Amino acid sequence: MTQRDYFGTSGIRGRVGTEVDADLALTVGRALASEADRVVVGRDARTTGATLVDALAAGLTECGTDVIDVGVASTPTVARGIAARDADAGVAVTASHNPPRDNGLKLWQPSGQAYDQSGQDRLVERIRAADFVRQPWDAFGTRSTWTEAQAAHVEAIVESVDVSDPPSVVVDLGNGAGGVSVEALQSIGCSVETLNAQPDGRFPGRPSEPTAENCSTLAATVASTDADLGIAHDGDADRMMAVTEDGEFVSGDVLLALFARDAAGAGDRVAVPVDTSLLVADALADAGAEVVRTRVGDVFVAERTTEEGVVFGGEPSGAWIFPDDTLCPDGPLAAAKLVELVSRVGSLAAQVDSIERYPIRRTTFEVPEKAAVMERLTAAVSDDYDDVDTLDGVRVDLGDGWFLVRASGTEPRIRVTAEARDPDRADAVFQTARTLVETHRDAA
Repeated sequence: MTQRDYFGTSGIRGRVGTEVDADLALTVGRALASEADRVVVGRDARTTGATLVDALAAGLTECGTDVIDVGVASTPTVARGIAARDADAGVAVTASHNPPRDNGLKLWQPSGQAYDQSGQDRLVERIRAADFVRQPWDAFGTRSTWTEAQAAHVEAIVESVDVSDPPSVVVDLGNGAGGVSVEALQSIGCSVETLNAQPDGRFPGRPSEPTAENCSTLAATVASTDADLGIAHDGDADRMMAVTEDGEFVSGDVLLALFARDAAGAGDRVAVPVDTSLLVADALADAGAEVVRTRVGDVFVAERTTEEGVVFGGEPSGAWIFPDDTLCPDGPLAAAKLVELVSRVGSLAAQVDSIERYPIRRTTFEVPEKAAVMERLTAAVSDDYDDVDTLDGVRVDLGDGWFLVRASGTEPRIRVTAEARDPDRADAVFQTARTLVETHRDAA
């Protein structure tokens, strides 16, 4: 990892051996020890995870901090474990939905919220200054294991839902660490069939990210059985996506609308990132609720859900924040909440059909000099359009549609999103946004 930013939109993440290595984990551990006396640590199933956990724990204990190691566990299990063990912070060693060559570290606060900007800045400043206080041999921290972390997570999920008529569910774990989801659903009373349930950091069953393409086997399995719905997680189970009983993959925007509509009433607000479809705002309008936009990243959504009147937050990528339960994106909790919704309201396919959907276009450009390109593009767009929002990238509201151009927080890419209620208009808006990126990318 270079001295650039360390943290992206979702913690520290990158290619093992070039961007993320044991030296980085050791250094982060030393820095975190300066503000935490006790830290909960866990990892997903990636083959490089054990080495990084050992290095992280070495940095923490060397500087006098006690480490509680939960082993291979979902990221929300780690985040929830901080308060349960009266710890000061937590670290999940994971690259979430990234391919197996990657790994990373995501830091958590006792509230369950990921480290915010101020917390990240403190650690980066300490890392850059090598401001660590190593302890003498007889003042090292201890390292212990906590084998009951998953059971505690299951118990918390079961207590958060009320399912009177448990549906049957197929759960695709993607060879990840989301086994807590299966245990929780079985404890609720669901009949559960699993796919890719053996943890394997190479992700042999399917790529880790739970996209429609990657969940085709789940969709076919649900459609060919009497299951009521399907659930899919990524490698660390902070994300949750779904499939209807008919085998239709539910888009993240539609799933966000269903959760939001169920959670919000008149006067309530729902936190969503700037790349969210208009359909969420339209679904909430019928209930007298509204959206508030955030930067892309679950930490920003979680921050907004701490405000009065914000009852739910979510990202179309599959991160769902239920603030009354936890401020971490908890895929297994979201699975249980969706099961509860199906039990109470009925067919997931019928609920999906009740949401009006609009054409939304997305693409990604490989742009090594993304910061310079975004600076040129932002200046031009601000001159040419009236309704411009620069909260995260550049979002332009055209009245009958919108487009967003933003740099990835973790990769050398610029992402483009465009939407309108009419397909032809969506195509035109999308082409406008694409042309803007191409023009400013190619400018000398």
